[in-house]
Amino acid sequence: MIIRCPALSELPAPPRGKKGWPWTEETPQLPDSMPDGSPWPRVSIVTPSYNHARFIEETIRSVLLQGYPDLEYIIIDGGSTDGTVETIRKYEKWLTSWVSEPDSGQSQAINKGFEKATGLVYGWLGSDDYLLRDALKNVAQAYRASPEAGAWYGDTLYVTADGKKIGVRRSPHRLDVETIAAWNDNSFGQPACFFSGKAWQQCAPLDESLHYGMDFDLWIKIAKEFAFEKMGQVLAAERLHKDAKTQGDRGMMYAVQCQIQIRHGYERLAMEDIRQWMNEYTALKGKLDKISRLPLLRLFRPIGLLVWKKAVASWHHTE
Repeated sequence: MIIRCPALSELPAPPRGKKGWPWTEETPQLPDSMPDGSPWPRVSIVTPSYNHARFIEETIRSVLLQGYPDLEYIIIDGGSTDGTVETIRKYEKWLTSWVSEPDSGQSQAINKGFEKATGLVYGWLGSDDYLLRDALKNVAQAYRASPEAGAWYGDTLYVTADGKKIGVRRSPHRLDVETIAAWNDNSFGQPACFFSGKAWQQCAPLDESLHYGMDFDLWIKIAKEFAFEKMGQVLAAERLHKDAKTQGDRGMMYAVQCQIQIRHGYERLAMEDIRQWMNEYTALKGKLDKISRLPLLRLFRPIGLLVWKKAVASWHHTE
């Protein structure tokens, strides 16, 4: 089912106290055709979801209120038990497809979603993130300007769990396979990257053995075959909260990043990154060792051990 995005007045009322985008504000409805008379490219969005009842309604509304005339919106839920499914049902009349059933993780959910997609432009949006106003219009215009590109990417707004703005993550001005492979220096926000249906068909599916870094792996595969085009807008908001996968086990994320680099022939970059992380860890340990030898801290050795454990955990769990 292809939909024209509904108007704000058609959607369920927002929860009490919710204001602004995408609760009480909407993107104006776009005309049936682009300014040059050509049709808007069909955009297919997949949201993988699992137990994000706290956030998913904002995600859904941010897609549906884009005012876009040719949208496929597919939600693949992994069998949530926290009220997520009830929220999805509130909006199911505007969804192309949705399902709630056990899966092996985010990669499989995204693959299942895109199996149903027919768009010219694809993107996935986590159930704790959301699109900003005019995001789909801006992506469609980028597609029309560079239809042979494999991906179009913009900047990402970071927000807290309760939606407070932290800052904007600026994406690199130029990306190719070499710069993407050097991920530590050239990373960009996944919610703000859209790619062509052709690129997906050629480079898919996501590696379902990957629970981290599946986007990094896909970007390298796409960049080997297609161009990445930079957009000038902030397209999406990425939510930083304690349960977000990107805020999880940093040690495992780094290991998977190196695995992906090596898989694609970038052993040198992987070794450089490992040396950088080891140097950072050694520097942190050296500082904490000096602090632990201060006379005052010797009186509070149990507290010092606790501080050390928390510091090491922080190094593993934050950038």
